[in-house]
Amino acid sequence: MRIVSGKHRGRNITAPSGKGTRPTSDQTRESIFNILAHTDWCPSMDGAIVADIFAGSGALGLEAVSRGAAFCLFVETEPKARAAIRENVDTFGLGGMTRLHRRDATKLKIAPGNLRGPFTHIFMDPPYNKGLGLPVLQKLAEHKLLAPDAAIIFEMAASEEIDLSGYDIKVDRTWGAARVVFMQAKT
Repeated sequence: MRIVSGKHRGRNITAPSGKGTRPTSDQTRESIFNILAHTDWCPSMDGAIVADIFAGSGALGLEAVSRGAAFCLFVETEPKARAAIRENVDTFGLGGMTRLHRRDATKLKIAPGNLRGPFTHIFMDPPYNKGLGLPVLQKLAEHKLLAPDAAIIFEMAASEEIDLSGYDIKVDRTWGAARVVFMQAKT
């Protein structure tokens, strides 16, 4: 895996060992960021405040920072994945632009001083078919962690059926076993 575009383009991303995580492929990541870059509803990545939830290797958040995001919060509980994120952050020299939470994403509560403002972009890639995505979205809304026009990029299994009726679906794509829904909270 490597960074697809931006300041760190071509640099390798360390992935956690084992089968505990399922990194988003380079091609899918490139497609996700192409969609975000070419829409009128999505905030700009320049200066963005990003959360990479169920981060795994942190590839989505690292890609966002490479493309101009000002800050990324990584949320991950698995020790090998957290170690990979720390290694990637250190290798890329992103210590001041990132923060790593080892908290369960479904119990997310972030003190305002830790996040530098509401998130403009949320990347969520929970374990497939476990029902973890909606509780996280509820926590983000409950704690007012979404910017008014925040883009939410929610990856799930292609076969998963999730009630997203509280969200404005902008794009819904399937790439292999992964379905990626681009959405915003309804106001």
